[in-house]
Amino acid sequence: MSETTRRRRTIARHGQLRTPGPVSQLLKFIAIGLAVVLVSGIGVAGYIAYDFSSTVAANAVDLEGQEAVPPNIGEYKGGFNLVLAGVDTCEEEYAALFGDRCSGSDSEGSLNDVNLLVHVSEEPRRITVVSFPRDLMIPIPECTDDKGTVHSAMSKQPLNVAYTDGGLNCVVKTISELSGQEVQFAASVTFGGVIEITNAIGGVDVCLANPIRDRYTGLDLTAGNHTVEGLQALQFLRTRHGVGDGSDLGRIGNQQQYMSSLSRKLISGEVLGNVPVMLKLANTALSNLEASTSLANNPMTIVQIALAVKEVPFEDIVFVQYPTGADYADPNKVVPNTEAATALWDAIEANAQLQITHENTSNDGVIVEEPTAPTDEATPDPTATPENVVALPDTIKGNSAAQQTCSNGNVR
Repeated sequence: MSETTRRRRTIARHGQLRTPGPVSQLLKFIAIGLAVVLVSGIGVAGYIAYDFSSTVAANAVDLEGQEAVPPNIGEYKGGFNLVLAGVDTCEEEYAALFGDRCSGSDSEGSLNDVNLLVHVSEEPRRITVVSFPRDLMIPIPECTDDKGTVHSAMSKQPLNVAYTDGGLNCVVKTISELSGQEVQFAASVTFGGVIEITNAIGGVDVCLANPIRDRYTGLDLTAGNHTVEGLQALQFLRTRHGVGDGSDLGRIGNQQQYMSSLSRKLISGEVLGNVPVMLKLANTALSNLEASTSLANNPMTIVQIALAVKEVPFEDIVFVQYPTGADYADPNKVVPNTEAATALWDAIEANAQLQITHENTSNDGVIVEEPTAPTDEATPDPTATPENVVALPDTIKGNSAAQQTCSNGNVR
């Protein structure tokens, strides 16, 4: 298929602002939370190992250039990387919830609307989750899909066409070449999973600094604290018109608030100490998962990931947005800010504790709540921190799981 033909096929889909995709934001900590679940008890681990091998491995995806996974993930020098993609496939069970997206001319194919690179460092263990905007205009490399068909390279396309062209392998290859990071594991999940997963854990607590009223997703929430689950959780993750400046970048910030809250709940005894909830969560997540062969072939790999991350403190679990600048060829797209991105990758390679210096504005998707602790108990000034702390450029947005953020609804 020629480059021209492929571009014509994907841009129309990309232009639909109402396309639901951000479900995979859940999977960042579903993957890590699932791993923790696995090591919480022999019976639970045995159950999930069986289900994982029977349901996930059968549909595993090979990653190009993938080296054999070592018996122990501790052998990865510098840590390891996991790519998680959220795809907007219209599943029959949920199609009626999404109108024209799943019933009109826009209903064919799947876009990787959410793209995360999860880096787990070597000791001391730290977790960095990098969100790549779907509208990021970058080269898409030559990719081989799961049927063995080779798709030609494209010089400049939105990131979210990679799955359409070459499946999960192409998403991984695109992010790996952009970031310079070798990716050992990968998974994708459909947007229907958000409904089932949030129901399985009894919902996720979110905070709204201002009301959100979004006619595109149907979300209508007052300011204050809410527990969202099922369809409402999906609406919360999908909303972009309801937060900040209405852009996809603002939506990413809002989604990161959700992930922070989800991570705290998963790591708490509320989930991990409840065996029936753990079993339900694990089985639900597995049924919505497409995994790389490296992740699917050996269920014990997830156990090892659990051991690597279960004790990571919240301040060392950091969510960042990949830094971007305006694309002068299209005001609705963005391009990489390579200088800031280099600073981010250098800090990750140095296994530094990351400090976010960006100060949120009314355009951002969330407002950072100031800590209520006395001044002498607050986070110390960067000049007094150890040498392994790196203050990121202020063009890099994000927050740690230790911070409380609230959705910046644009209904005033």
